[in-house]
Amino acid sequence: QVQLVESGGGLVQAGGSLRLSCAASGLTFNTYAMGWFRQAPGKEREFVATINVRGGGTSYKDSVQGRFTISRDNAKNTMYLQMNSLEPEDTAVYYCAANREGISTHAGLYDYWGRGTQVTVSS
Repeated sequence: QVQLVESGGGLVQAGGSLRLSCAASGLTFNTYAMGWFRQAPGKEREFVATINVRGGGTSYKDSVQGRFTISRDNAKNTMYLQMNSLEPEDTAVYYCAANREGISTHAGLYDYWGRGTQVTVSS
């Protein structure tokens, strides 16, 4: 059974930092591209960042480029999202997802999803 478990969310002041983790099990982690998505109250789920199987290729939502860094450790079956200079607009539930077909910004192409972790940024 595939499981993706996010952790590291919380409450932080604007300008602060958080590091999210996504621990994967039940799949061959190093054969899946991975992604982070988020969903704010009353809004649709949106793409945040994605990383290819080896970690050498990444893509970001424009508004997080330069503030967020996605990475992965295939030896630990874990993906990360380092979030710096957080803004109130970053408040959302953050989800990790796995995509067997490769790097993508489209949520519909992802095969497996975690349950999410809440990130709240106060002004």
